[in-house]
Amino acid sequence: MTTSPAPLQRAGRSAGIALAVVLFADFMDLLDATIVVVAAPALAADLGASEAQLQWTLAAYTLALGSALITGGRIGDSYGRRRIFLAGLAGFVAASALCALATGPAMLIATRALQGLAAGVMVPQVFGIIRSSFDAAGRARAFGAYGAVLSLASVAGPLLGGFLVDADLFGLGWRTIFWINVPIGLIALALGARVLPESTGGERTRLDLRGAVTVTGAVLLILLPLVQGRVWGWPWWGFALIAAGVVVLLAFLAAEARLAARGGQPLLDPALLQIRSFAAGLAAALFFFGAIAAFFLTLSIYLQAGTGRSAWQTGLVILPYAIGSVLTSGLGVALAARAGRALAVTGSLLLAASQAMLSWLVRDGQDPGYAMLALALFAGGLGLGLTAPILVNVILAGVPGRDAGAAGGVLSTVTQIGGAAGVAVLGTVFFLAVDSAPDRLQVFSDAFGSVLSWQVVLYVVAAGLMLLLPRAAAPDSGH
Repeated sequence: MTTSPAPLQRAGRSAGIALAVVLFADFMDLLDATIVVVAAPALAADLGASEAQLQWTLAAYTLALGSALITGGRIGDSYGRRRIFLAGLAGFVAASALCALATGPAMLIATRALQGLAAGVMVPQVFGIIRSSFDAAGRARAFGAYGAVLSLASVAGPLLGGFLVDADLFGLGWRTIFWINVPIGLIALALGARVLPESTGGERTRLDLRGAVTVTGAVLLILLPLVQGRVWGWPWWGFALIAAGVVVLLAFLAAEARLAARGGQPLLDPALLQIRSFAAGLAAALFFFGAIAAFFLTLSIYLQAGTGRSAWQTGLVILPYAIGSVLTSGLGVALAARAGRALAVTGSLLLAASQAMLSWLVRDGQDPGYAMLALALFAGGLGLGLTAPILVNVILAGVPGRDAGAAGGVLSTVTQIGGAAGVAVLGTVFFLAVDSAPDRLQVFSDAFGSVLSWQVVLYVVAAGLMLLLPRAAAPDSGH
Protein backbone atom coordinates (compact mmCIF):
# COMPACT_ATOMS: atom_id res chain seq x y z
CA MET A 1 0.00 0.00 0.00
CA THR A 2 1.21 3.48 -0.86
CA THR A 3 0.07 6.17 1.49
CA SER A 4 -0.87 9.51 0.03
CA PRO A 5 1.00 12.41 1.49
CA ALA A 6 -1.03 14.88 3.47
CA PRO A 7 -2.03 18.11 1.78
CA LEU A 8 1.06 20.27 1.66
CA GLN A 9 -0.55 23.54 2.75
CA ARG A 10 1.63 25.32 0.21
CA ALA A 11 1.78 29.07 0.01
CA GLY A 12 3.71 31.83 -1.62
CA ARG A 13 5.87 31.65 -4.72
CA SER A 14 6.23 27.86 -4.90
CA ALA A 15 2.48 27.29 -4.75
CA GLY A 16 1.91 30.02 -7.33
CA ILE A 17 4.37 28.43 -9.75
CA ALA A 18 2.84 24.98 -9.24
CA LEU A 19 -0.62 26.38 -9.98
CA ALA A 20 0.65 28.26 -13.03
CA VAL A 21 2.18 25.06 -14.44
CA VAL A 22 -1.00 22.99 -14.26
CA LEU A 23 -3.18 25.87 -15.46
CA PHE A 24 -0.93 26.57 -18.46
CA ALA A 25 -1.11 22.89 -19.38
CA ASP A 26 -4.88 22.83 -19.05
CA PHE A 27 -5.13 26.05 -21.03
CA MET A 28 -3.19 24.46 -23.90
CA ASP A 29 -5.59 21.53 -23.95
CA LEU A 30 -8.69 23.73 -23.95
CA LEU A 31 -7.14 26.01 -26.55
CA ASP A 32 -6.32 23.17 -28.93
CA ALA A 33 -9.90 21.94 -28.79
CA THR A 34 -11.13 25.22 -30.36
CA ILE A 35 -8.23 26.95 -32.10
CA VAL A 36 -8.37 24.70 -35.17
CA VAL A 37 -11.89 25.93 -36.00
CA VAL A 38 -10.68 29.38 -37.08
CA ALA A 39 -7.54 28.00 -38.75
CA ALA A 40 -9.48 25.32 -40.65
CA PRO A 41 -9.81 27.16 -44.02
CA ALA A 42 -6.06 27.92 -44.19
CA LEU A 43 -5.21 24.41 -43.04
CA ALA A 44 -7.44 22.81 -45.68
CA ALA A 45 -6.03 24.97 -48.47
CA ASP A 46 -2.41 24.20 -47.55
CA LEU A 47 -2.77 20.44 -47.06
CA GLY A 48 -5.45 19.90 -49.67
CA ALA A 49 -7.77 18.42 -47.06
CA SER A 50 -11.31 17.48 -47.99
CA GLU A 51 -14.28 18.50 -45.84
CA ALA A 52 -14.40 15.00 -44.34
CA GLN A 53 -10.68 15.10 -43.51
CA LEU A 54 -11.10 18.53 -41.96
CA GLN A 55 -13.91 17.18 -39.81
CA TRP A 56 -11.69 14.32 -38.67
CA THR A 57 -8.92 16.76 -37.78
CA LEU A 58 -11.34 18.21 -35.24
CA ALA A 59 -12.96 14.91 -34.29
CA ALA A 60 -9.75 12.93 -33.72
CA TYR A 61 -8.70 15.21 -30.86
CA THR A 62 -12.13 15.23 -29.20
CA LEU A 63 -12.63 11.46 -29.46
CA ALA A 64 -9.15 10.59 -28.18
CA LEU A 65 -9.39 13.09 -25.33
CA GLY A 66 -12.87 12.02 -24.25
CA SER A 67 -12.00 8.32 -24.30
CA ALA A 68 -8.90 8.74 -22.08
CA LEU A 69 -10.08 11.13 -19.36
CA ILE A 70 -11.64 8.77 -16.81
CA THR A 71 -8.89 6.17 -17.16
CA GLY A 72 -6.22 8.87 -17.02
CA GLY A 73 -7.71 10.23 -13.81
CA ARG A 74 -7.66 6.86 -12.07
CA ILE A 75 -4.09 6.11 -13.23
CA GLY A 76 -2.97 9.37 -11.61
CA ASP A 77 -4.82 8.55 -8.39
CA SER A 78 -3.05 5.17 -8.23
CA TYR A 79 0.45 5.86 -9.55
CA GLY A 80 1.12 9.49 -8.75
CA ARG A 81 -0.54 12.58 -10.20
CA ARG A 82 2.69 14.55 -10.66
CA ARG A 83 4.35 11.67 -12.51
CA ILE A 84 1.39 11.04 -14.81
CA PHE A 85 0.81 14.76 -15.37
CA LEU A 86 4.40 15.32 -16.52
CA ALA A 87 4.26 12.23 -18.75
CA GLY A 88 1.04 13.47 -20.34
CA LEU A 89 2.45 16.97 -20.78
CA ALA A 90 5.59 15.61 -22.47
CA GLY A 91 3.42 13.57 -24.82
CA PHE A 92 1.25 16.59 -25.57
CA VAL A 93 4.29 18.72 -26.48
CA ALA A 94 5.70 16.00 -28.73
CA ALA A 95 2.35 15.45 -30.45
CA SER A 96 1.95 19.21 -30.98
CA ALA A 97 5.31 19.32 -32.77
CA LEU A 98 4.23 16.39 -34.96
CA CYS A 99 0.97 18.21 -35.78
CA ALA A 100 2.98 21.25 -36.86
CA LEU A 101 5.18 19.05 -39.06
CA ALA A 102 2.27 17.26 -40.73
CA THR A 103 2.81 16.73 -44.46
CA GLY A 104 -0.75 15.76 -45.27
CA PRO A 105 -4.25 15.34 -43.83
CA ALA A 106 -3.72 11.71 -42.77
CA MET A 107 -0.64 12.57 -40.71
CA LEU A 108 -2.39 15.53 -39.11
CA ILE A 109 -5.42 13.41 -38.15
CA ALA A 110 -3.17 10.75 -36.59
CA THR A 111 -1.07 13.25 -34.65
CA ARG A 112 -4.19 15.08 -33.45
CA ALA A 113 -5.40 11.76 -32.01
CA LEU A 114 -2.05 11.35 -30.20
CA GLN A 115 -2.38 14.91 -28.91
CA GLY A 116 -5.86 14.14 -27.57
CA LEU A 117 -4.70 10.95 -25.84
CA ALA A 118 -1.87 12.82 -24.13
CA ALA A 119 -4.29 15.53 -23.00
CA GLY A 120 -6.64 12.85 -21.67
CA VAL A 121 -3.85 11.58 -19.43
CA MET A 122 -2.71 15.07 -18.36
CA VAL A 123 -5.91 17.00 -17.69
CA PRO A 124 -7.51 14.93 -14.88
CA GLN A 125 -4.35 15.28 -12.77
CA VAL A 126 -4.92 19.04 -12.49
CA PHE A 127 -7.74 18.60 -9.98
CA GLY A 128 -5.79 16.17 -7.79
CA ILE A 129 -2.65 18.31 -7.84
CA ILE A 130 -4.60 21.38 -6.76
CA ARG A 131 -6.25 19.38 -3.96
CA SER A 132 -2.88 18.16 -2.64
CA SER A 133 -1.00 21.46 -3.05
CA PHE A 134 -3.19 23.93 -1.18
CA ASP A 135 -4.95 24.29 2.12
CA ALA A 136 -8.73 24.82 2.16
CA ALA A 137 -8.67 28.58 1.56
CA GLY A 138 -5.96 28.34 -1.09
CA ARG A 139 -7.81 25.50 -2.77
CA ALA A 140 -10.89 27.66 -3.28
CA ARG A 141 -8.80 30.37 -4.95
CA ALA A 142 -6.97 27.80 -7.06
CA PHE A 143 -10.20 26.24 -8.32
CA GLY A 144 -11.43 29.75 -9.03
CA ALA A 145 -8.32 30.38 -11.12
CA TYR A 146 -9.00 27.12 -12.95
CA GLY A 147 -12.52 28.30 -13.70
CA ALA A 148 -11.15 31.58 -15.02
CA VAL A 149 -8.80 29.66 -17.32
CA LEU A 150 -11.74 27.55 -18.48
CA SER A 151 -13.65 30.73 -19.30
CA LEU A 152 -10.73 32.42 -21.01
CA ALA A 153 -9.71 29.40 -23.09
CA SER A 154 -13.20 29.05 -24.53
CA VAL A 155 -12.87 32.45 -26.18
CA ALA A 156 -9.10 32.63 -26.65
CA GLY A 157 -9.07 29.87 -29.26
CA PRO A 158 -10.83 31.86 -31.99
CA LEU A 159 -8.96 35.06 -31.02
CA LEU A 160 -5.48 33.55 -30.94
CA GLY A 161 -6.19 31.34 -33.94
CA GLY A 162 -7.26 34.33 -36.01
CA PHE A 163 -4.17 36.30 -35.01
CA LEU A 164 -1.69 33.49 -35.71
CA VAL A 165 -3.19 32.59 -39.08
CA ASP A 166 -3.33 36.20 -40.30
CA ALA A 167 0.10 37.09 -38.89
CA ASP A 168 1.73 34.16 -40.73
CA LEU A 169 4.74 34.26 -38.36
CA PHE A 170 7.97 33.12 -40.05
CA GLY A 171 5.87 31.99 -43.00
CA LEU A 172 4.51 29.07 -40.97
CA GLY A 173 0.84 29.97 -41.43
CA TRP A 174 -1.57 27.64 -39.62
CA ARG A 175 1.31 25.55 -38.24
CA THR A 176 2.00 28.19 -35.59
CA ILE A 177 -1.20 27.16 -33.75
CA PHE A 178 0.63 23.94 -32.87
CA TRP A 179 4.21 25.24 -32.63
CA ILE A 180 3.14 27.67 -29.92
CA ASN A 181 2.53 24.72 -27.58
CA VAL A 182 6.15 23.56 -27.77
CA PRO A 183 8.04 26.36 -25.96
CA ILE A 184 5.22 26.87 -23.45
CA GLY A 185 5.03 23.14 -22.78
CA LEU A 186 8.79 22.76 -22.36
CA ILE A 187 8.88 25.61 -19.83
CA ALA A 188 5.95 24.04 -17.96
CA LEU A 189 7.76 20.68 -17.94
CA ALA A 190 10.94 22.18 -16.51
CA LEU A 191 9.08 24.09 -13.81
CA GLY A 192 6.73 21.23 -13.04
CA ALA A 193 9.57 18.81 -12.45
CA ARG A 194 10.87 21.20 -9.79
CA VAL A 195 7.78 22.45 -7.97
CA LEU A 196 4.85 20.04 -8.42
CA PRO A 197 4.12 17.84 -5.37
CA GLU A 198 3.52 14.13 -5.72
CA SER A 199 0.28 12.66 -4.43
CA THR A 200 -1.87 9.56 -4.90
CA GLY A 201 -5.35 8.51 -3.93
CA GLY A 202 -3.98 6.64 -0.90
CA GLU A 203 -3.59 3.11 -2.27
CA ARG A 204 -1.88 1.72 -5.36
CA THR A 205 -4.00 -0.97 -6.99
CA ARG A 206 -4.04 -2.82 -10.29
CA LEU A 207 -5.72 -0.81 -13.01
CA ASP A 208 -9.27 -1.97 -13.70
CA LEU A 209 -8.51 -2.86 -17.32
CA ARG A 210 -11.95 -4.26 -18.05
CA GLY A 211 -13.52 -1.08 -16.75
CA ALA A 212 -11.06 1.05 -18.74
CA VAL A 213 -11.88 -0.77 -21.99
CA THR A 214 -15.64 -0.66 -21.29
CA VAL A 215 -15.85 3.05 -20.47
CA THR A 216 -13.58 3.92 -23.41
CA GLY A 217 -15.89 2.01 -25.73
CA ALA A 218 -18.97 3.67 -24.23
CA VAL A 219 -17.55 7.18 -24.64
CA LEU A 220 -16.47 6.49 -28.22
CA LEU A 221 -19.89 5.05 -29.12
CA ILE A 222 -21.56 8.20 -27.80
CA LEU A 223 -19.07 10.78 -29.06
CA LEU A 224 -18.43 9.42 -32.56
CA PRO A 225 -21.99 9.86 -33.89
CA LEU A 226 -22.29 13.22 -32.14
CA VAL A 227 -19.08 14.53 -33.69
CA GLN A 228 -19.60 13.01 -37.16
CA GLY A 229 -23.39 12.92 -37.37
CA ARG A 230 -23.78 15.92 -39.66
CA VAL A 231 -21.13 14.65 -42.09
CA TRP A 232 -22.82 11.24 -42.19
CA GLY A 233 -26.25 12.78 -42.71
CA TRP A 234 -27.61 11.53 -39.37
CA PRO A 235 -28.30 7.90 -40.43
CA TRP A 236 -30.40 5.63 -38.22
CA TRP A 237 -27.35 3.58 -37.25
CA GLY A 238 -25.73 6.70 -35.82
CA PHE A 239 -28.54 6.96 -33.27
CA ALA A 240 -28.21 3.21 -32.70
CA LEU A 241 -24.54 3.74 -31.82
CA ILE A 242 -25.49 6.42 -29.27
CA ALA A 243 -28.09 4.09 -27.73
CA ALA A 244 -25.53 1.28 -27.62
CA GLY A 245 -23.08 3.64 -25.93
CA VAL A 246 -25.63 4.45 -23.22
CA VAL A 247 -26.25 0.72 -22.65
CA VAL A 248 -22.51 0.02 -22.41
CA LEU A 249 -22.12 2.96 -20.00
CA LEU A 250 -24.88 1.58 -17.75
CA ALA A 251 -23.23 -1.86 -17.88
CA PHE A 252 -19.93 -0.22 -16.89
CA LEU A 253 -21.51 1.47 -13.87
CA ALA A 254 -23.16 -1.80 -12.79
CA ALA A 255 -19.86 -3.69 -13.08
CA GLU A 256 -18.03 -0.97 -11.15
CA ALA A 257 -20.64 -1.15 -8.37
CA ARG A 258 -20.14 -4.92 -8.08
CA LEU A 259 -16.37 -4.49 -7.98
CA ALA A 260 -16.65 -1.87 -5.23
CA ALA A 261 -19.01 -4.13 -3.25
CA ARG A 262 -16.38 -6.90 -3.36
CA GLY A 263 -13.82 -4.51 -1.88
CA GLY A 264 -12.01 -3.88 -5.17
CA GLN A 265 -10.81 -0.56 -6.53
CA PRO A 266 -13.05 0.38 -9.48
CA LEU A 267 -12.02 2.78 -12.20
CA LEU A 268 -15.00 4.93 -11.21
CA ASP A 269 -16.70 4.46 -7.87
CA PRO A 270 -20.47 4.77 -8.55
CA ALA A 271 -20.80 6.27 -5.06
CA LEU A 272 -19.38 9.48 -6.56
CA LEU A 273 -22.57 9.90 -8.56
CA GLN A 274 -24.59 9.74 -5.33
CA ILE A 275 -22.96 12.95 -4.10
CA ARG A 276 -25.76 15.46 -4.70
CA SER A 277 -23.60 18.44 -5.62
CA PHE A 278 -21.43 16.32 -7.93
CA ALA A 279 -24.39 14.79 -9.80
CA ALA A 280 -26.26 18.10 -10.11
CA GLY A 281 -23.08 19.88 -11.18
CA LEU A 282 -22.39 17.30 -13.88
CA ALA A 283 -25.88 17.77 -15.31
CA ALA A 284 -25.52 21.56 -15.22
CA ALA A 285 -22.09 21.33 -16.88
CA LEU A 286 -23.52 19.14 -19.65
CA PHE A 287 -26.01 21.83 -20.72
CA PHE A 288 -23.82 24.81 -19.89
CA PHE A 289 -20.72 23.80 -21.83
CA GLY A 290 -22.80 22.31 -24.63
CA ALA A 291 -24.21 25.76 -25.27
CA ILE A 292 -20.77 27.41 -25.15
CA ALA A 293 -19.12 24.99 -27.59
CA ALA A 294 -21.82 25.42 -30.22
CA PHE A 295 -21.85 29.19 -29.76
CA PHE A 296 -18.28 29.91 -30.78
CA LEU A 297 -18.38 27.58 -33.78
CA THR A 298 -21.54 29.15 -35.22
CA LEU A 299 -20.53 32.70 -34.25
CA SER A 300 -17.18 32.29 -36.04
CA ILE A 301 -18.85 31.04 -39.22
CA TYR A 302 -21.55 33.72 -39.08
CA LEU A 303 -18.95 36.48 -38.73
CA GLN A 304 -16.62 35.17 -41.45
CA ALA A 305 -18.90 33.56 -44.04
CA GLY A 306 -21.94 35.70 -43.27
CA THR A 307 -20.62 39.21 -42.63
CA GLY A 308 -17.32 38.81 -44.50
CA ARG A 309 -14.96 39.44 -41.57
CA SER A 310 -11.43 38.03 -41.60
CA ALA A 311 -10.19 35.55 -38.99
CA TRP A 312 -8.45 38.37 -37.11
CA GLN A 313 -11.50 40.64 -37.25
CA THR A 314 -13.57 37.75 -35.94
CA GLY A 315 -11.18 37.42 -33.03
CA LEU A 316 -11.52 41.12 -32.26
CA VAL A 317 -15.31 40.82 -32.15
CA ILE A 318 -14.97 37.98 -29.63
CA LEU A 319 -12.42 39.89 -27.50
CA PRO A 320 -15.06 41.69 -25.32
CA TYR A 321 -16.38 38.27 -24.31
CA ALA A 322 -12.94 37.34 -23.00
CA ILE A 323 -12.60 40.68 -21.20
CA GLY A 324 -15.97 40.26 -19.52
CA SER A 325 -15.18 36.72 -18.32
CA VAL A 326 -11.85 37.79 -16.83
CA LEU A 327 -13.45 40.73 -14.99
CA THR A 328 -16.07 38.64 -13.20
CA SER A 329 -14.00 35.51 -12.56
CA GLY A 330 -12.21 37.22 -9.68
CA LEU A 331 -15.47 38.53 -8.26
CA GLY A 332 -17.04 35.10 -8.42
CA VAL A 333 -14.15 33.50 -6.54
CA ALA A 334 -14.18 36.20 -3.86
CA LEU A 335 -17.90 35.77 -3.16
CA ALA A 336 -18.24 32.03 -3.82
CA ALA A 337 -18.01 30.99 -0.17
CA ARG A 338 -21.00 33.18 0.68
CA ALA A 339 -23.16 33.13 -2.45
CA GLY A 340 -21.80 30.47 -4.81
CA ARG A 341 -25.13 29.13 -6.05
CA ALA A 342 -26.62 32.60 -6.53
CA LEU A 343 -23.61 33.69 -8.57
CA ALA A 344 -23.71 30.58 -10.75
CA VAL A 345 -27.42 30.96 -11.45
CA THR A 346 -27.02 34.69 -12.12
CA GLY A 347 -24.17 34.04 -14.55
CA SER A 348 -26.11 31.41 -16.49
CA LEU A 349 -29.15 33.67 -16.76
CA LEU A 350 -26.93 36.56 -17.85
CA LEU A 351 -25.59 34.34 -20.62
CA ALA A 352 -29.17 33.55 -21.63
CA ALA A 353 -29.92 37.29 -21.78
CA SER A 354 -26.79 37.86 -23.87
CA GLN A 355 -27.86 35.21 -26.40
CA ALA A 356 -31.36 36.71 -26.54
CA MET A 357 -29.88 40.15 -27.23
CA LEU A 358 -27.68 38.75 -30.03
CA SER A 359 -30.69 36.98 -31.52
CA TRP A 360 -32.55 40.30 -31.60
CA LEU A 361 -29.57 42.10 -33.17
CA VAL A 362 -29.22 39.69 -36.12
CA ARG A 363 -32.95 39.25 -36.71
CA ASP A 364 -33.22 41.50 -39.80
CA GLY A 365 -30.29 40.08 -41.76
CA GLN A 366 -28.10 43.15 -41.29
CA ASP A 367 -24.61 43.28 -39.80
CA PRO A 368 -25.22 44.83 -36.33
CA GLY A 369 -21.76 46.41 -36.34
CA TYR A 370 -18.92 46.04 -33.88
CA ALA A 371 -20.29 48.17 -31.02
CA MET A 372 -23.59 46.32 -30.62
CA LEU A 373 -22.00 42.89 -31.04
CA ALA A 374 -19.30 43.81 -28.51
CA LEU A 375 -21.90 44.94 -25.96
CA ALA A 376 -23.87 41.69 -26.16
CA LEU A 377 -20.74 39.57 -26.09
CA PHE A 378 -19.32 41.52 -23.14
CA ALA A 379 -22.50 40.74 -21.18
CA GLY A 380 -22.11 37.06 -22.07
CA GLY A 381 -18.51 37.12 -20.88
CA LEU A 382 -19.59 38.59 -17.56
CA GLY A 383 -21.99 35.69 -17.15
CA LEU A 384 -19.40 33.09 -18.08
CA GLY A 385 -16.92 34.49 -15.56
CA LEU A 386 -19.51 34.32 -12.79
CA THR A 387 -20.49 30.72 -13.51
CA ALA A 388 -17.53 28.66 -14.73
CA PRO A 389 -15.27 29.10 -11.67
CA ILE A 390 -18.19 28.42 -9.31
CA LEU A 391 -19.20 25.25 -11.14
CA VAL A 392 -15.74 23.72 -10.84
CA ASN A 393 -15.49 24.51 -7.13
CA VAL A 394 -18.97 23.26 -6.25
CA ILE A 395 -18.85 20.11 -8.37
CA LEU A 396 -15.60 18.90 -6.79
CA ALA A 397 -16.10 20.30 -3.27
CA GLY A 398 -17.78 17.20 -1.86
CA VAL A 399 -15.60 14.63 -3.62
CA PRO A 400 -13.21 12.64 -1.37
CA GLY A 401 -9.57 13.53 -1.98
CA ARG A 402 -8.68 9.93 -2.92
CA ASP A 403 -11.07 10.16 -5.90
CA ALA A 404 -10.11 13.66 -7.06
CA GLY A 405 -8.46 12.48 -10.27
CA ALA A 406 -11.28 10.11 -11.22
CA ALA A 407 -13.89 12.76 -10.44
CA GLY A 408 -11.93 15.28 -12.51
CA GLY A 409 -11.89 12.78 -15.36
CA VAL A 410 -15.66 12.33 -15.13
CA LEU A 411 -16.22 16.10 -15.06
CA SER A 412 -13.96 16.62 -18.07
CA THR A 413 -15.62 13.72 -19.93
CA VAL A 414 -19.10 15.12 -19.31
CA THR A 415 -17.87 18.52 -20.48
CA GLN A 416 -16.50 16.93 -23.67
CA ILE A 417 -19.74 15.03 -24.32
CA GLY A 418 -21.75 18.20 -23.67
CA GLY A 419 -19.57 20.19 -26.05
CA ALA A 420 -19.75 17.51 -28.74
CA ALA A 421 -23.51 17.18 -28.38
CA GLY A 422 -23.96 20.95 -28.52
CA VAL A 423 -21.85 21.26 -31.67
CA ALA A 424 -23.58 18.26 -33.26
CA VAL A 425 -27.17 19.28 -32.60
CA LEU A 426 -26.94 23.08 -32.86
CA GLY A 427 -24.32 22.84 -35.61
CA THR A 428 -26.77 20.76 -37.62
CA VAL A 429 -29.51 23.35 -37.05
CA PHE A 430 -27.12 26.02 -38.35
CA PHE A 431 -25.67 24.19 -41.36
CA LEU A 432 -28.99 22.84 -42.61
CA ALA A 433 -30.22 26.43 -42.76
CA VAL A 434 -27.20 27.86 -44.63
CA ASP A 435 -26.50 24.97 -47.03
CA SER A 436 -29.33 26.05 -49.31
CA ALA A 437 -28.05 29.59 -49.93
CA PRO A 438 -24.61 30.07 -48.36
CA ASP A 439 -23.98 33.47 -49.98
CA ARG A 440 -26.82 35.43 -48.37
CA LEU A 441 -26.35 37.29 -45.07
CA GLN A 442 -30.06 36.92 -44.32
CA VAL A 443 -29.73 33.14 -44.38
CA PHE A 444 -26.73 33.19 -42.05
CA SER A 445 -28.52 35.60 -39.73
CA ASP A 446 -31.61 33.40 -39.55
CA ALA A 447 -29.52 30.28 -38.96
CA PHE A 448 -27.46 31.95 -36.24
CA GLY A 449 -30.61 33.35 -34.64
CA SER A 450 -32.10 29.83 -34.42
CA VAL A 451 -28.99 28.57 -32.66
CA LEU A 452 -29.07 31.50 -30.24
CA SER A 453 -32.69 30.76 -29.35
CA TRP A 454 -31.84 27.18 -28.43
CA GLN A 455 -28.86 28.37 -26.41
CA VAL A 456 -31.14 30.60 -24.35
CA VAL A 457 -33.08 27.45 -23.43
CA LEU A 458 -29.90 25.52 -22.54
CA TYR A 459 -28.63 28.26 -20.22
CA VAL A 460 -32.01 28.55 -18.49
CA VAL A 461 -32.10 24.76 -17.95
CA ALA A 462 -28.52 24.86 -16.60
CA ALA A 463 -29.55 27.65 -14.21
CA GLY A 464 -32.43 25.51 -12.97
CA LEU A 465 -30.09 22.59 -12.28
CA MET A 466 -27.73 24.92 -10.44
CA LEU A 467 -30.52 25.62 -7.96
CA LEU A 468 -29.90 22.07 -6.69
CA LEU A 469 -26.33 22.94 -5.72
CA PRO A 470 -25.34 24.03 -2.19
CA ARG A 471 -25.91 27.70 -1.41
CA ALA A 472 -22.19 28.35 -0.98
CA ALA A 473 -19.13 26.94 -2.72
CA ALA A 474 -17.21 26.55 0.52
CA PRO A 475 -13.96 24.61 0.15
CA ASP A 476 -13.85 21.15 1.64
CA SER A 477 -11.26 19.70 3.90
CA GLY A 478 -9.39 18.04 1.13
CA HIS A 479 -9.77 14.53 2.52
